[in-house]
Amino acid sequence: MIQIFTTGGTIDKVYHDANSEFEIGHSLLPELLSESNIHEGYRFRELMRKDSLEIDDADRHVILQAAEACDCERIVITHGTDTMADTASVLSSLKDKVIVLTGAMQPARMRRTDAVFNIGFAWASVQLLPPGVYLAMNGEVFEAGAVRKNLKAQRFERI
Repeated sequence: MIQIFTTGGTIDKVYHDANSEFEIGHSLLPELLSESNIHEGYRFRELMRKDSLEIDDADRHVILQAAEACDCERIVITHGTDTMADTASVLSSLKDKVIVLTGAMQPARMRRTDAVFNIGFAWASVQLLPPGVYLAMNGEVFEAGAVRKNLKAQRFERI
């Protein structure tokens, strides 16, 4: 069984107008999994609906507590990309679970989103990786503490 936690981020953004005003909406994750023909083998729980720039240390503690309390050995967490690496570093204290954070550069509701691929990639990664905390984004896996988001290039890179 894989536990999936959602925290918000771009993957769940809903844009309201041409001025790019947005809110974090209900997660499309169950729908994305269903479209990928994944219908069982997971539990789903929304932890929060926040842009990752709004996630603070108290929120990271909530995420950490949820992962600690979870009886699953494999966890996928959807998270906004701007502070995903920070949350992964906090979670790296958990040594006995496989935790994979993923998200999207474009909302799942948009036609040209990377959300579907990233979710599928995280789903496979969480089943294949050894215990540890990882980011799975755009076809690459990064270890917690050894990754950053390159804002200019709009991608993750090893540090």
